[in-house]
Amino acid sequence: MTVVSAQGVTFRALRVLSVTIFAMVGVMTTPLAAAEPAELGAKVFRKCQACHSPKPDVKKVGPSLHGVFGRAAASVDGYVYSSALKQFAAKWDEATLDAFLADPAKAVPGNKMTFGGLRSAQDRKSVIAFLQSISDTGAASAAAAPVATAPAVVTTSDPSIPAGYIPDVKYTLRTGIAEGRMVYIGFGGTIDGVVNPELFASEGDIVQLTLINGEGAEHDIVLLDQGVQSQHVVNKGSSTTIAFRAKAGADSAYFCSIPGHRQAGMEGKFTVAPKTAAPADTVPGIGLSASALPPPIGGRAPKTVQVELDAVELEGMLADGTTYQYWTFNGTVPGPFLRVRVGDTVQVRMKNDENSAMIHSVDFHATTGPGGGAAYLQVEPGGEKRLDFKALVPGIYVYHCATPMVAHHIANGMYGLILVEPEGGLPPVDREFYVMQGEIYTEAAFGQHGSQEFSVEKLLAEKPEYFVFNGAVGALTKQHPLQAKVGETVRIYMGVGGPNFTSSFHVIGEMFDRVYTMGDLLSPPLRGIQTVPVPPGGAVAVDFKLEVPGRYLLVDHALSRLERGLLGFLMVEGADQPEIYKPHDAAASE
Repeated sequence: MTVVSAQGVTFRALRVLSVTIFAMVGVMTTPLAAAEPAELGAKVFRKCQACHSPKPDVKKVGPSLHGVFGRAAASVDGYVYSSALKQFAAKWDEATLDAFLADPAKAVPGNKMTFGGLRSAQDRKSVIAFLQSISDTGAASAAAAPVATAPAVVTTSDPSIPAGYIPDVKYTLRTGIAEGRMVYIGFGGTIDGVVNPELFASEGDIVQLTLINGEGAEHDIVLLDQGVQSQHVVNKGSSTTIAFRAKAGADSAYFCSIPGHRQAGMEGKFTVAPKTAAPADTVPGIGLSASALPPPIGGRAPKTVQVELDAVELEGMLADGTTYQYWTFNGTVPGPFLRVRVGDTVQVRMKNDENSAMIHSVDFHATTGPGGGAAYLQVEPGGEKRLDFKALVPGIYVYHCATPMVAHHIANGMYGLILVEPEGGLPPVDREFYVMQGEIYTEAAFGQHGSQEFSVEKLLAEKPEYFVFNGAVGALTKQHPLQAKVGETVRIYMGVGGPNFTSSFHVIGEMFDRVYTMGDLLSPPLRGIQTVPVPPGGAVAVDFKLEVPGRYLLVDHALSRLERGLLGFLMVEGADQPEIYKPHDAAASE
């Protein structure tokens, strides 16, 4: 069993312009022990975790939350509140929280938050129970232990674990005091804030377990049936890490071996399940095939074109053994390739799946009007809106979700291309392909297995863990490599969703015969180009003729990104062309 973290669960609350309900109050930790309503509230609250951390003193878009229940509004030092909240002389109790969560604009007139409120009374009740549970002083003192600042020491005596291993399962525990006893407290993922959490692994998994000293007493961690014991952590903030392969049939306790500590409460359960398929084998491939394009329009007259976009949030395969909670148009990354001609009237129907946690929208760069349509097409979960626009200027344009935080929605996969063909169409080619580049910002490092969590801190710092073509590592190599034949001409429509990095698009072993730079279809194309820059929110079309068989690599020539997943294959079949490309056999030439 591979542990699936819950911190990447989607959220309904929008990024605020100034302050939200959670910005009015202070910092927060997740509950150490909770009744059923609080547990349900924790799930509802996860919808807001991209903007508000459940850990103390961790600022994202808004402050972290702790001690909300019973605290005066706008009372946290060091946070800038709106004037409306400063004038809101109230303490956050059950009644005031319920009123605010139901209708923030009505409860605090003049506040700047864009979140419309929780319509479900049960959701509000559960969130309030959760907020009350995390205000417990005993829980707070246990959870407030600092994160380790000393480097961890990894110890393993298992020769089957190679140097530079990538763990299948990764846990962090922190020592502390809760409920009047010495305990281990989960840190991060689904165990965050849980006292003596049950830990899981599958047979043969490489398990990495980090122990952080949270309160200054000497501790260790032992799993006798697994044959592992950590080094002691003595000083507050010190840490140690052990790595081992989970043994079958060896369910056991983990505990502290310091005399008296196990009896005082430092004990939990470690469960090993039979080996099962990795989660990525049971979830859909998210990457759209590069061949998924409608045919050219050619010389037809302008008409009305229907476009249907459905916002769908789903867990998809990011890489082998790794999944991610994507936000998509029509269930793929990128969204569908839209094709119209200049003069067409485009009728857009934007629908948001009823199971979505977020409001979603769409901004067409091909639209003339406020927000590219996004000023109107902000759609609640289960809702639907329509908009008509006229395609006025030929070009290759990006479309993307434009719901705050816009960069978050784009990074999670909500982007695509719309081609507005000029009158008479483009010069014909034998094959067309659709490729888009994006970035994914996960809490865990590149290559970690399991369900990965979104990191708003890395997004704002512009430090992605993954660079991808068509949404996922391997989307255009293992899953949907481009296919063509010698003698054919191909056209690649290439766009960058981003949200942050410019691509230096290059096909190794080819030159571009024609380049419609910056998506410009009005000017004569450039010729004989090796590499083309494509900025975030930009696009290009490149044409070239295939003259030699083989495998060609699609890359961003900022080639370090290849090591983070950014690679595509163009497989070209046909007879060798020795007059153009002739490898020499070294043995024959001697």
